[in-house]
Amino acid sequence: MRAPKYIRGAPNSNTMDSMSLINFLRGARGQIAPDVPVTEKPSLFDKTFRFIALDVETANSDSSSICQIGLACVPVQGPVMSLGTLIDPETHFDSFNVNLHGIDAVRVQGQPNFEWFLSGFQELLSRQPLVQHSAFDKRAIESACHAYGLSVPDLTWHDSVTMARRAWPEFKGNGGHGLANLKVELGLEFQHHDAEEDARAAAQVVLLAEERTGLTLQDLAAPKRKASRKFLATPSLEGRQDGPLHGHVACFTGSLSMSRTDAAKLAADAGVTVRNTVSGKTTLLVVGDQDLTLLNGHDKSSKHRRAEELSLQGQKIGIITESTFLAMLNS
Repeated sequence: MRAPKYIRGAPNSNTMDSMSLINFLRGARGQIAPDVPVTEKPSLFDKTFRFIALDVETANSDSSSICQIGLACVPVQGPVMSLGTLIDPETHFDSFNVNLHGIDAVRVQGQPNFEWFLSGFQELLSRQPLVQHSAFDKRAIESACHAYGLSVPDLTWHDSVTMARRAWPEFKGNGGHGLANLKVELGLEFQHHDAEEDARAAAQVVLLAEERTGLTLQDLAAPKRKASRKFLATPSLEGRQDGPLHGHVACFTGSLSMSRTDAAKLAADAGVTVRNTVSGKTTLLVVGDQDLTLLNGHDKSSKHRRAEELSLQGQKIGIITESTFLAMLNS
């Protein structure tokens, strides 16, 4: 499988400060991948793309606490243009999140906030389809809009997890379709939990899925059949007492890249106790793809809403994606 060529956005770093980002958008020179000639680049906003892959990192379990945003812009022809910027979330950082992505309060000092980002990028993002790897990034963008009192922009979202499932169904139950496993199975080269790197990886997944299946992005992203509640049932398992994650109590919501039973067994082997409901003992909620037809008009599941309520009441509960959970199990 061929890896796409990239023009990386920032000199000396995968993530720009705000001034470097502004210069990039205006067409300033950037660091060019070794196999791409160095030329004067036109403004990013003058271009039309097939799609843009977007990824975010957050400061804490609140999905609105965006501290880094990465974009990978895929043209009809030519190399993929990627860029990333730090964002000041204007809130606290949790050690759990800092340990994942390495971004803390010191690194975001003097960086723009989310309102600055949206004002500059909304027009670009509204003009082309967006790709996220799982539903977290869309939720984070919308949550940040609500936190800043901004109107949620009308954006078209697709999920590269759905596309990966259709292109490589054999990965189900064998590590799944999270970025960490796709990195191994597809030979992708990227630094997980860096927003620009993860955005580039999501773009690669789409391009390789198109190549493997002969289908377009739109065909690969077509809605899947409604999941049954029976399929979504989760067994209750006790975690191994000698497991590295003993003491955690996890609950799953949404559709995962593997069966709930397989996910629960992996968790229990690592010491995590698995329950089917969110309670005062829950320490982790693992969020998979959500079927909006099952949510009775809400944008989050009842488990997700309950976990957020408990978090606001002071309970320490991590609301994480499936890929983050699998990374914890493999660490």
